[in-house]
Amino acid sequence: MIIDDIKKEIKKQADPKRAKNSLWFFKTGKGEYGEGDKFLGVSNPKMRKIAKDFFIDLELTDIDKLIKSKFHEERQIVLFVLTLKFNKANPNERYAIYDFYLKHTKYINNWDLVDCSAYKIVGAYLNDKDRKILYKLARSKSLWERRIAIISCFYFIAQKQFKDALVIAEILINDKHDLIHKAVGWMLREIGKRNQKTEEIFLKKHYITMPRTMLRYAIEKFDNKKRKFYLNK
Repeated sequence: MIIDDIKKEIKKQADPKRAKNSLWFFKTGKGEYGEGDKFLGVSNPKMRKIAKDFFIDLELTDIDKLIKSKFHEERQIVLFVLTLKFNKANPNERYAIYDFYLKHTKYINNWDLVDCSAYKIVGAYLNDKDRKILYKLARSKSLWERRIAIISCFYFIAQKQFKDALVIAEILINDKHDLIHKAVGWMLREIGKRNQKTEEIFLKKHYITMPRTMLRYAIEKFDNKKRKFYLNK
């Protein structure tokens, strides 16, 4: 079976030392956001290559089994596969991949998994469609669904469409989790790289009360004088 072939290739590329370091890097300890996750220690380039080698032959039924894997890298390869398939899909196939993605968010359960896939699948699919699902995700109890909501907006931001990202940033501005602070700050920074005036309209409304980490990420590309202005509140 193709799934067995993929698993064999993943294990062939495994690095126990890298796997051990990943346990710390992705916060897998008790009470941490990645609690209980398991790693094989496969590098990002190797995961992308495996995905590229196998994605054509994988069906969604196969992907459904792989995405539930206890191993982080197997889930990430699935997301690389989904992205590759999405890019080559017709409209009906794209909907099926998008729908599959949203039905499996419980397995897209770390920041790197969200960041490598959300805007490439959810954002891309919604580009010419109603985006109300993002507002629902932004209010989810799931940390990962909230991150999917804001990171999906990266697709729109790249096309200088800022409205949804700014509204979702406001929804998430009082979020308690550091990973949301970083994600929102990152998207604000991306807006600023394309239109600093638009970002500053948002910042001048919120910079005094927004989380410090979010602010620091948002103003990272500003000149020193402007950064000091926002930080010396």
